[in-house]
Amino acid sequence: MKIALAQINYHIGNFEKNISSIIQAIGTAKNQHCDLVVFAELSVCGYPPRDFLEFSDFLDKCNAGINQIALECNGVAAIVGFPSINPDEKGKNLYNSAAFLCNGKIASLHHKSLLPNYDVFDEYRYFEPSKNSTIIDFKGCKIALTICEDLWNIGEEQLYPYAPMDDLVSQHPDLMINIAASPFNYEQAQCRKEILTKNVEKYNIPLIYVNHVGAQTELIFDGGSLAINANGKLNTELNYFKEDFKTVEFIDLKQSSYKISDEKKIDKIDLIHNALVLGIKDYFGKLGFSKAILGLSGGIDSALTLVLAKEALGNENVKAILMPSRFSSQHSIDDAIQLAENLNISFEIIPIDPIYESYETTLSPYFKGLAFDVTEENLQARIRAVLLMAFTNKFGYVLLNTSNKSEAAVGYGTLYGDMCGGLSVLGDLYKTEVYELAHFINKDEEIIPKNSIVKPPSAELRPNQKDIDSLPDYAVLDKILFQYIEQRKAPRELISQGFDEEIVKKILKLVNTNEYKRHQTPPILRVSPKAFGMGRRMPIVGKYLS
Repeated sequence: MKIALAQINYHIGNFEKNISSIIQAIGTAKNQHCDLVVFAELSVCGYPPRDFLEFSDFLDKCNAGINQIALECNGVAAIVGFPSINPDEKGKNLYNSAAFLCNGKIASLHHKSLLPNYDVFDEYRYFEPSKNSTIIDFKGCKIALTICEDLWNIGEEQLYPYAPMDDLVSQHPDLMINIAASPFNYEQAQCRKEILTKNVEKYNIPLIYVNHVGAQTELIFDGGSLAINANGKLNTELNYFKEDFKTVEFIDLKQSSYKISDEKKIDKIDLIHNALVLGIKDYFGKLGFSKAILGLSGGIDSALTLVLAKEALGNENVKAILMPSRFSSQHSIDDAIQLAENLNISFEIIPIDPIYESYETTLSPYFKGLAFDVTEENLQARIRAVLLMAFTNKFGYVLLNTSNKSEAAVGYGTLYGDMCGGLSVLGDLYKTEVYELAHFINKDEEIIPKNSIVKPPSAELRPNQKDIDSLPDYAVLDKILFQYIEQRKAPRELISQGFDEEIVKKILKLVNTNEYKRHQTPPILRVSPKAFGMGRRMPIVGKYLS
C-alpha cells in the first residue's frame, strides 16, 4: 500500500484555502498512484478554532467542506480532520473527528478519545470524548486511526485512565495512523518522537503521523510528520517549519533493517530561530498585513527583532525608527544605524527631547518640587510608543514588540510604552536565550554589531542606567525564572538549589505582582514549554507569593 503524508499550512476559518490545499494534495496523491493520503487534525477548519466552534455557520462550513473533499476521493482514499456533530443529546455538541473518505463519500468517522485540557489546550470546552474506537479495513489493511493526544497516554506519567490504542490493538490492526495538531516548543520535536516510538515498541505496529505546520497567532506548528517502521526505526521524516508531501510504501514500514540517513537535526536555538521567523511571517500573512515597524535602540532585543523581521518579511517591508533622548549614548545610536545599514533597512531618526520637554513644561505645575523618578522614565517610553503608533496608523505598519521574557516576567517595561505592539517576537525568550540567538545570527558574519551584544544592557532612560541597577544579573535571574515558571518550583526549592533567599522572594513577588501588565501585552510567539499568554493562566489579584 502506498500512503501519502500531506503536511499543510492551514488557516483558521479560511475554508476556501484549506479545502483547496487538501484537494490539490489529493490530486497529487492520485498522480503518484497512492492508495491513501493523510491530512492533519481539524485540517478543514484549522487549529485551534476555539470559540468559532460555537457558531452554527462555522460548523456548517466544516460539514460542507468535508463533503466537498469526499467527492474528490475516487481512485484514492483520504483521512481528513474536522469537527463533527455529536448526534447524542447528552454531552458536548461536537466531536474532534477524523473522516475516512473513500469512493466519493464519508466511509466512516473516528472521534478523538483523549481531550487535552492543559497549557495551551482547551479541547474539553468544545468536544465530547469518544468512548468507542474502531478499525478501518481498507484494501486488506487494518488501520488503527487515532487523533493526536490519543497516543500520548503512554509511559510513566499518564493523565488519563486508559489508552485508546489498547482497545484498537485487540482488533488486530496492521498499521497505526495518528493525525495531529502538535504545537511547537523547543522540546516538543524530540519528545514527540519518543512518544510515537514508545507506541510502536509497545504495540509492534508501524506508525504514520501527520502534523500541522504554520503559525496561528501565538501557536507555531513545526510539522515534522513522519513514519516509523514496526521495530521503531524512522522510515521517513517531513520537513520542519514548511509544507511538505511525501509517500511511503507499506512494505517499507515492515523492513526492520531500514532506517533513513537524513533524520532532521534538532538543535534548540536553530529550532527557535526558524519558529520565530515562521511565526512572524504567518502572523502578517494570515492577517493580510505586509509591513512591520519597530523602535531600534541599539540594544540587543530590538536588534534581534529587526533581523528576524527582515528574514520573515523582507528588508523592503520593515522600517526602523531611532528615537534618541538626552540619555541615549552615541554608541547606541551608532549601533542602531550600523545594523539598519547591514540589513538594508529603511530607518528614521526622531529625537524625542522636544516632545519630552513639552511634557515637562505641561506637568511642571503639578510635579513641582518632586524629584525625577520612574514617572519621567516612563514618559520617554510612552512618547516613543506614540510616535511608533502614529507611523502604524499613517502607513499601515504593524508594530513589533521587542520585550524579552525576563523583562515581561518581572514587569521591567513600561505599560503603553515599550510593552505595546501588535506582536511580541521575543516575549518567550529569556535574556540569556536572546544572547544565544544573537550569536547564532552572527555565526557566519557580523550582522548584529558586536557592541550591541557585549555592552551591559540598559533602558537608557536616566543617566548611566543599567539593568543590573534594578535586577540581578540575567545569568542568575533567568535561572530563577525558569525554575519558577517552567518547572513550577516553590521558594524553598529554589533556595535549596543555592539561590539567595532574599533575591528569590523579590523575584517571585515581581513575577506575581506584574500579572496585570502581561494581561495587556500583545500576543507572544510561543517557543518554550511554558509561555506567557494562553498557556499560563494566573489571577491578577492573587496574593500567593506576592
